[in-house]
This record gives sequence, C-alpha cells and structure tokens, in this order.
Amino acid sequence: MRFIYVNLLAEFLLLASAQQISRDPGLYGPTLELVHLYNDEFPTGIAVSSTGRKFSNYPPALDPMNTRYTVAELNSNNTETLYPSAEINSPPGRSINYTTVPPSGANYPNYLISVQSVVIDPKDRLWILDTGRASTSNGMMVPSSPGGPKLVGVNLTDNSIFTTIPFPPTVAYPDSYLNDIRFDLRPHLTPSGLSIAYISDSSTEGRNGIITIDLGAVRPQQQPVPYVSGEAVYSIPGPGLPTSYISFGADGIALSADGKPSTGARSARGTCRGSPRPGYAIGRRSRRYWRRARL
Repeated sequence: MRFIYVNLLAEFLLLASAQQISRDPGLYGPTLELVHLYNDEFPTGIAVSSTGRKFSNYPPALDPMNTRYTVAELNSNNTETLYPSAEINSPPGRSINYTTVPPSGANYPNYLISVQSVVIDPKDRLWILDTGRASTSNGMMVPSSPGGPKLVGVNLTDNSIFTTIPFPPTVAYPDSYLNDIRFDLRPHLTPSGLSIAYISDSSTEGRNGIITIDLGAVRPQQQPVPYVSGEAVYSIPGPGLPTSYISFGADGIALSADGKPSTGARSARGTCRGSPRPGYAIGRRSRRYWRRARL
C-alpha cells in the first residue's frame, strides 16, 4: 500500500509540474505591445523598414474577400494606406479575368493582382511578390496569366517603383504559386553586380520549385530551357495511408550567413531541397524529377 501511495504521489507531482510548465505566466521578457489592428482585409505578411515603416500584403488568392487592395502601409491609428499607390492596387476589372474559360488571373504587368509576400532587403527597399492568381467567391484559385506574376521593387525614399520584373509562363507556370523571397546582395555573385533573388514556389498543383534571378540581367523576353534531374521526395498523407510523393513546394525560404538558400515545405512530413545557382529555377516537376530552367 505504501508503495502504491508513493507512486501516486510521484505521478501527481509530475503532472502538476507538467501543467505548470505548460502555462505561460506572461512574466518572461518585455510586456507584449499591440502595434496594429487589422480591421479590414486578411494579411499574410508584414515587412518593417529600418525607419520603422510597416507594410502588409493581402492576397485575394487566399481570401476572396481581399478585394479592396493587396498591399498597404500600416498607420499608427490602425488604418492602412494603399501602397505604393491606390491606382496600382486597382487593376481594371479587378484581379480575375472572367472573359476567359476557365477564369484566369488578370494579365496587367503595371497593376498588383495578388501579392503573397512583401520583403525589405538589406538596402531598405521594399520588394512586392505578386503571384498573379486570385480566388473566386467559391474559393477556386484561378490560374495566372502572363503579366500577372511579377516582382516589383519600391524605393522607400520617394515611394517610387524602380523596377518591375514579370515572369514568363515557363518560369512562373499558370499553376505556380510564388510564395516567399530573399536577397543576396554580394556583388561578386553575378555579372551585373547587383543582387540575386531567391523565390519559393509553394504550388499544390505541381511543377513547383525555387526561382533565382540576377536582378541586373533579367530580360522579360528571355524564355527558359527546361532540364530535369534529381530525386524523389516522399510524404505520408495521413494515419494509415500509404506513402506518396509530396504534392506541394517550398513555402518559406531563408539565406544563411554565407548566402546559401534553405527551404522548408509547409508540412513536417518532408522538406524540399536544392542547390540553386544564379539564373536557374529549380524544383520538383513530377513524381521523380526536379525542374531546372535558365532565366
């Protein structure tokens, strides 16, 4: 009996300790501060400049209710200002072209269609990554059209656009989903001496990958030449289900101190790996292949 009592006491103390650990006393670190309330559209990203300016993006691809704007600067009074202008956030006919069958993303290179990511680079410039895809009211994500998927650079000093880089449909496929972007500004990496951008494609519809660009040498009229090689990447869809191949690409991307990119899939079931070089797009094309295309 005494042995049972001791065991029960030990289990009780262990349980109490675990419960105590699981609680957040709210005493570690500085007190949390409310910075901004989103009262209108659903955001997926935020970027903060060196001077404290804050920007968010609101892709209609992930929320059909995001119809008023897709990039905004956050104000101190919990409001947003369309950025870099109201005009660029207002494509004629909005973000979906219903004159095509099936409907498709609007093909305006000078308007923002559906921005998935906003990032500040080390030079304190804002980069806007436009997927060119949007969702209908019933939640169907339409394919992109040439002119929709693009990368837009904004000078925060005067809020002017200094470059727009549209992606050809053989780099950003109609069913691609441009997700995240990082920059390596070391000048010796490219002939232009400007920088390299690494972009992840997280499409669940296949042909996803990593796109890398020499920002000083991009010519939108260039077309990639596809080449396949690589290895299979597997996943377990769920309990009791057979092993299959991962059906989505890398969601986020980060650069280490030496500039090497690292990507992560959106699930703990697997990761997508690659060794991109400047001027190449790399990714898993189908069940056993990686796509690699020169820009």
